[in-house]
Amino acid sequence: MSNSLLQSAKQVILIEAQAVSQLADKLDQSFLDACGLIQKCTGKVILIGMGKSGHIANKIAATFASTGTPAFAVHPAEAGHGDLGMIEQNDVVVCISYSGESDEIMILMPLIKRLGVAIIAMTGNKNSSIGKISDVHLDVSVEKEACPHNLAPTSSTTAALAMGDALAVSLINDKGFSPEDFARSHPSGALGRRLLTFVHNIMKTGADIPSVSKDSKLLAALLVMSQKALGMVLIVKNNQLQGIFTDGDLRRVLEQNTDISQLTMAEVMTKNCKTILADKPAMAAVAMMDEFNLNSLPVVDENNQVVGAINTHTLMQAKII
Repeated sequence: MSNSLLQSAKQVILIEAQAVSQLADKLDQSFLDACGLIQKCTGKVILIGMGKSGHIANKIAATFASTGTPAFAVHPAEAGHGDLGMIEQNDVVVCISYSGESDEIMILMPLIKRLGVAIIAMTGNKNSSIGKISDVHLDVSVEKEACPHNLAPTSSTTAALAMGDALAVSLINDKGFSPEDFARSHPSGALGRRLLTFVHNIMKTGADIPSVSKDSKLLAALLVMSQKALGMVLIVKNNQLQGIFTDGDLRRVLEQNTDISQLTMAEVMTKNCKTILADKPAMAAVAMMDEFNLNSLPVVDENNQVVGAINTHTLMQAKII
């Protein structure tokens, strides 16, 4: 039984993968025309589908919206009971129906046409009713469904989903849509948090910054380092950064000295250390720390004045890493 289930699952994936692969060969001028309609659209992209195609419409609308193209899905049955008012003249409508004969959608087509709205159809039959009435037709036909009875929408819905993704993603570069734009539409997600969090949002400031003078004894500096728990102490003069001393530096000092009681920070600190500006993205700090194998970083301004401090734990607490 388990072998037959695995074989069936593999067959489904292979059939759907083939359907998507063949879809790429069907892209032609119609795809460019569809992109053109969406590019020129000053309103919204409205996705309409019934049944399984309706679920695909919802996902494609979400992809458009999250990649810089305002969009939402409208249920065709609800549209006939008032939701048609959501569609305006400057919108573009994308109708998804594998047969191209969905009654619920066909009822709406004359009304949408009367509004002067451009219609893009995704069907498996260009000569279907929906295919003929649309301004642009995108062929999402498949050889067969992954269902053993060739009935349940599987390959066809996967192909429609891939076509929708192709439209949305192809328009990203044209819109100049950046990772930062993506983050702004995903503020609650991990990517949004990483791209929208800056060093000044998470750094330790004021009394939480571990700092001493270069004349301080090493033992006194270690007490400060322990109290502030950032794995480092900054050596400053008139708030100017002069150097840094870290946990790693301490290990090296202990390896080279049997008596550290008289050592001063001037003797053991690292001068010309790596720093970061407070207005840099937190991810820039992560990249710098990875590149130079650092666990902590002083935060300075353009005049090398100390304004904060961060370490790996700070970044972890902020869920940047």
